[in-house]
Amino acid sequence: MERGKKPHVLVIPYPTQGHLNPLIQFSKFLSYKGLHITVAITKFIFKTFKPSTDTLFDWDTISDGFDDGGFAAASSIDEYLIRIQTIGTKTLTDLIRRHESSSHPIDGVVYDAFMPWALDVAKGFGLMVAPFFTQPCSVNFIYYCFHKGFLGLPRSKVASLPELELQDMPSFFSAPECYPNYFKLVLNQWSNTEGADWILVNSIYEFEPKEGDELSKIGPTLTIGPTIPSFYIDNHNENDKKYELDLFKIEPEEASLARIWLDTKSKGSVVYVSFGSMSNISITQMGEFASGLVESNYYFIWVIRESEKAKLPTGFAPEKGLILEWSSQLEVLSNKAVGCFFTHCGWNSTLEALCLGVSMVGMPQWTDQPTIAKYVEDVWKVGVRVKVGEDGIVGKEEIKGCIRKVMEGDKATEFKENALKWKQLGLKALREGGSSMKHIDQLISSMREKISAD
Repeated sequence: MERGKKPHVLVIPYPTQGHLNPLIQFSKFLSYKGLHITVAITKFIFKTFKPSTDTLFDWDTISDGFDDGGFAAASSIDEYLIRIQTIGTKTLTDLIRRHESSSHPIDGVVYDAFMPWALDVAKGFGLMVAPFFTQPCSVNFIYYCFHKGFLGLPRSKVASLPELELQDMPSFFSAPECYPNYFKLVLNQWSNTEGADWILVNSIYEFEPKEGDELSKIGPTLTIGPTIPSFYIDNHNENDKKYELDLFKIEPEEASLARIWLDTKSKGSVVYVSFGSMSNISITQMGEFASGLVESNYYFIWVIRESEKAKLPTGFAPEKGLILEWSSQLEVLSNKAVGCFFTHCGWNSTLEALCLGVSMVGMPQWTDQPTIAKYVEDVWKVGVRVKVGEDGIVGKEEIKGCIRKVMEGDKATEFKENALKWKQLGLKALREGGSSMKHIDQLISSMREKISAD
């Protein structure tokens, strides 16, 4: 089929690392499957990080209203969200109209559900459109229930979900006053989905079958995960080893150092620690964590962003630890030396660990992370969740104890066996006949049918 005959899909990620990664990876996969893909990122990200043009898809840009500074240039979260909607709507309209007069007009739009205004723009052009939910089915369903008035605070009983205490709900429920704009953002994902042709979720049906079924009652839902570079999933492209666009620079020396250091350690002997790209841990908590980690007496790799390093105890230089500013997380998690992932339970990180068969200690911070930590401990049973003290701090004894439970405790073998079980299910999902592969094929078939009908 000639390139111009392929369905042309415009993909629009929300401009943060945790949202860019899954949507761009999904774009790669759609390209493998024979679609013509254009990924539209903000002008600030494009000119600042200069993504490679040697990709399976095309790049284009929209504006969030802060072309010279991105989110950091906004005076508030509210200002940023207002401007990305108003300016984003206009520039997305211009982009689609520009492509209309080209040899490759756009046939469909896949947009991050954080930007529901993209659906309205796409429907104005008569295009097929699908929101892409980057969080798990369980969390999406909780937000839907609250948005529709089916769930009130502090009530936490949600149909088809495990029994949830308030501490297991997304953080916006226990402290709605802390991030009101973000709470509104996650709820508004459901503001207009009745107009969508498909609802896409970066999850795996086998991981959340009841939750996926509940979403399917709302609209035509397709779980299409895991959106992880194919080298770690099915190896249909052995060169696809990393995410396409990294907003945090990984120094080659650090990546090489981590690889060499891990290769000198025995199987399952290392604790890998990372709290993601947006964590903000207090100085007191950082001190307790550092002490607990060292006193656990395991080798560890701890990824600490430069902005967080000043919170470490003075002179912190552990003999059994390696401190990095950023890492190739997939490469580290897939190394045989790693026996435990101490994580904030962000969904991308959790999905990676599940699909690589790694046990976890969860220390959730905010947003969807408390719910994911609940699933890690009580649904998938691949690890434990730390208990927070009355002062809001996780003490060093709790940190040390949780690490030992996962690495050597009575349930350590069970955690590992469960992790390997989920790994196999995750790998199977994207193979021929797997649940996610079937859903992706459904999406592509519907695109082709629309083009034929038009």
